[in-house]
Amino acid sequence: MNIALRKSWTQDEFFSWAQSQEIRYEFDGFQPVAMTGGTLNHNRIFGNLFTGLKTRLRGGTCVPLGPDAGVETVNDAVRYPDALVTCTKFDGGAHKVPGVVVVFEVLSATSGRIDRIVKVREYAAVSSIRRYVILESTSVGLTVFERGEADEIWRTTVLTAEDVLRMPEIGIEIPVTDIYEDITFPDQEDAQV
Repeated sequence: MNIALRKSWTQDEFFSWAQSQEIRYEFDGFQPVAMTGGTLNHNRIFGNLFTGLKTRLRGGTCVPLGPDAGVETVNDAVRYPDALVTCTKFDGGAHKVPGVVVVFEVLSATSGRIDRIVKVREYAAVSSIRRYVILESTSVGLTVFERGEADEIWRTTVLTAEDVLRMPEIGIEIPVTDIYEDITFPDQEDAQV
């Protein structure tokens, strides 16, 4: 049986191609991977998170960026987390963000396995990343992976509504309730009937 081997793309081929697409893609180091759309709660969680980051980081050297900011991980893969923070100056026309310190992914129905397994490993391979935060989109909850140095193994903490997301590497804290402000989940709606 003859099986055609697919040719790997380069990052430059991916960036050139992706700019003309109507939907968003990530690059897994070999080929484009379509990114799924999220729910309205996903979008609101992102908005609350980004507002909290921008407000608290205003005037400092660290900058929050949104879902169109690329992070190079292993094997030339480029991921587009929901939000990230860098404290490194960058060229606004670049495709990849240098010196990423914190990465945030809001889970969607189809992204859980990738965000919880594949991206944990990929983000761990980026020496500048000190914190990776996974935000639930169907209930209040964060899974926080953190480390002090690049060669350390991630320490994992789970946060709920009563907790505060502390990020000493960028000098800010955000109460979990701020991230989930004004969001109602389906099981909460059923309980109110």
